[in-house]
Amino acid sequence: MSVKIPKGFTGFRQRNKAAEEWDKTIVAISPYRLTDLVLPEPQSATPQQGEKIEEQAFKIRLAHSNERVSSASMLVQRKYAGRGYIANDFQKAPERITLMASQDDKVIGTLTLGLDTPHGLLVEELYKQEIDDLRQAGRKVCELTKLAVDQTHGSKHILASLFHIAYIYGRVMQGYTDVVIEVNPRHAAFYKRMLGFTDFGPERICNRVNAPAVLLRLELDYVDQQIELLGGKTESAHGERSLYPYFFSKTDEIGITNRVTHGR
Repeated sequence: MSVKIPKGFTGFRQRNKAAEEWDKTIVAISPYRLTDLVLPEPQSATPQQGEKIEEQAFKIRLAHSNERVSSASMLVQRKYAGRGYIANDFQKAPERITLMASQDDKVIGTLTLGLDTPHGLLVEELYKQEIDDLRQAGRKVCELTKLAVDQTHGSKHILASLFHIAYIYGRVMQGYTDVVIEVNPRHAAFYKRMLGFTDFGPERICNRVNAPAVLLRLELDYVDQQIELLGGKTESAHGERSLYPYFFSKTDEIGITNRVTHGR
């Protein structure tokens, strides 16, 4: 399959790089001297206009080694502590896929995708009935946990890339129909506006982070549509409040999926 890779999308052209540099790198993206909206903390709905992203590539990798898991965990702990939350250590498990964005070997973002197993999902500690209802309706449910992005590198491109690659693993490769996420009620509006999540479970206290939480749900059919409509079209971002213009194009999605599944 011939996949056209646009300027700025370097993950496929650099296959001759040293193996250690590209080990487990899913994709590398260079924003060049990109002037962009800088992503604020989720509780702040007002982005800072016109900040310039550094002229460096960032890479999205799997946190497959103990060193990378530790680096991702440190970022989560630092970001959570800044909000007064508790952050438990990462537990490596085959049903959890931890992605990390890095720049110059510094972790600047991380996200964990949890796949459903007979042991269930983490969100079932608070929302078992809601998840069981989805299963009984024939839905296949995955979850997102441990999201953290370094605010000093808080490009929408980084966050969108993490979400899109998690989508590839969950939706494209595994056929999941829904993704759920527990968030602080103060942050819920951010996820609804930026990604299209909807309310799915009432406010409860999450003992894992020692803070209130609500359950949000996102039907992945909707994500399919938004990627088809807006993915890769950053020129459409003006006036578009969601993250979807910062997702990869459908063509790039196919290329990334081939890289992940077949190493090409």
